[in-house]
Amino acid sequence: MRITLPSARRLTTAAAAVTLAGLVLAGCSGTATESGSGVDAATATSLADFGTMEDLVAAAEAEGQLNVIALPRDWANYGEIIDLFIETYPGIAVNELSPDISSAEEIQAAETNEGLDTAPDVFDLGLTVALQNTDWFAPYQVQTWDEIPDALKEPSGLFVADYGGYMSIGYDSSLYPEPETIQDLLGSDFTSAVAINGDPTQAGAAFAAVGLATVQNDGTLDDFQPGIDFFSELNAAGNLLKVDVTTATIASGETPVVFDWDYLNATHTADNPNWKTVVFPGVGYAGYYNQAINIDAPHPAAARLWQEFLYSDEVQNLWLAGGARPVRMAAMTEAGTIDAELAAALPEAPAETVVPTEAQSTAAGELLGQEWAAAVQ
Repeated sequence: MRITLPSARRLTTAAAAVTLAGLVLAGCSGTATESGSGVDAATATSLADFGTMEDLVAAAEAEGQLNVIALPRDWANYGEIIDLFIETYPGIAVNELSPDISSAEEIQAAETNEGLDTAPDVFDLGLTVALQNTDWFAPYQVQTWDEIPDALKEPSGLFVADYGGYMSIGYDSSLYPEPETIQDLLGSDFTSAVAINGDPTQAGAAFAAVGLATVQNDGTLDDFQPGIDFFSELNAAGNLLKVDVTTATIASGETPVVFDWDYLNATHTADNPNWKTVVFPGVGYAGYYNQAINIDAPHPAAARLWQEFLYSDEVQNLWLAGGARPVRMAAMTEAGTIDAELAAALPEAPAETVVPTEAQSTAAGELLGQEWAAAVQ
């Protein structure tokens, strides 16, 4: 899918086009699904099933806990978002499980902990993993459902895009020249320097890195092979670092050049003042992460309250404060509820952007499963 995006500055004045985009936890068994009013929270598909927002809050507070997973506090401003939820609903303890795991490992955690109080209540997933695991999700449509573009949500609410951005390169400008094209990364200037954020067969950011390499090498999202070939060539040149990217590896210089979402790369100036972010000209790659509720959530009312919270104006603007583009950005811009100053501060984006369709994501995931390991061994 090819779409044209307005510049970040235009987003402040008009409705914007929006792009699509084995761990074991200890615990005891037993899940209560009925709220104090007798509503079966585990089967609720909208706020109407609870009655009012006050009824949903009461049901969630009766459960008293929420298990989130794979939400690093320095990822898209999640630290501030989680803290605001705790402040807003002090009767609900938020358990932050395994913040640094991949999308695929979130599902593994649900499988391992099925039926336990320690299972994740909610997921934050890359599209490919979401598409592969819909049996794990409970449908739910938040109050602001109609303001989420149809292309960015599963029709019943099994999974829904939440925030997104553009695939970019972050680099230590004190050590490396600014790469002007993706081909520059193959040169001797970048020996043993270039990392990706995770394994593309499991992590959404790494998957998107291969997608960007595909379209930057004259390929299309119908076939990720050019992107796989690029990383194979990068590996053969001795430039690919097989190190998981974290805040610590950026700060220490262990991963000095990184493929990652623009909103994540932008935060690393706090770890390295010389860190800069580049979105390559030409065809860009955009993508969204997705929210989903665990069908086996031990705290199903709290899970649904979390969703309502995330898709509110206040929290959509908190994602924007983290440099990400919230999924309701177009509707909020039109309504005048977007933070215009934050929207104007977003980095320049390519005029032409591609976003994988569901079919393309599924096919790419299958190809990566078959080819990736051999390509970079």
